[in-house]
Amino acid sequence: SKNAAYIYAHGGGVIAGTPSEYKPILDFTAVNCGVVVFNVDYRLAPETKSPNNIKDFYEVIKYVSNNAESLGIDPAKICIVGDSGGGYICLGAEVLLAQHNEGYLVKLAIASEPMVDDYSFGDPLAMTIEERSDHLERRKAYKLIASDLESQNTCPLMFPGKASEELLSKFPPTVLDSREFDIFRTETSRLAGRLRRAGRLLEFVVIPGSVHGSCLYPGLESSTLWAETTKQCIKEYLLD
Repeated sequence: SKNAAYIYAHGGGVIAGTPSEYKPILDFTAVNCGVVVFNVDYRLAPETKSPNNIKDFYEVIKYVSNNAESLGIDPAKICIVGDSGGGYICLGAEVLLAQHNEGYLVKLAIASEPMVDDYSFGDPLAMTIEERSDHLERRKAYKLIASDLESQNTCPLMFPGKASEELLSKFPPTVLDSREFDIFRTETSRLAGRLRRAGRLLEFVVIPGSVHGSCLYPGLESSTLWAETTKQCIKEYLLD
């Protein structure tokens, strides 16, 4: 039958993590939201440099779209999703789709607590406590992800938050979600404003009282709220 597709990129800062670590939460999501999950094993840095990890995810989007009938997928109901480093991969795939004028292939994108841009290279005195506590590790991660950080500094495939207004206007309809005390809260908020201005933001959700990654732990109130929010977004923007 024609099912909705949920193409997922796991977290780990693009330098760590495996799809199998996220299987329990994705099993729950498949049942809770009524979707078919594709759990993508994209290649990690430093062995694989930007933008090739993003291209791995993009190729899965293309494969699911091109083979929708044999996979039992409705090609008009494809959703792409990512958490943290996976949110970065999801946003990078949106850049690639926009560059190829293929935003129409994806009905809904959900970037959850995503890495967005090089905000971590800024003045730590202007950061929140949470951002300041992580910014040095984030700088190290980006140096591992980049082929040449200096030459890629303005490239939206390296930093999706630097996509031009023209590219943003070609993004799939997007939901951004963050946490009240997230390490990427400021950069996610800035991107939300730019996407809203470009007419591509569906929702900007901030889970109150929560920190980065807390929504992936069943039993926490923030996790329950995140699951309900995700289900509502899927129902309203993907299934209807």
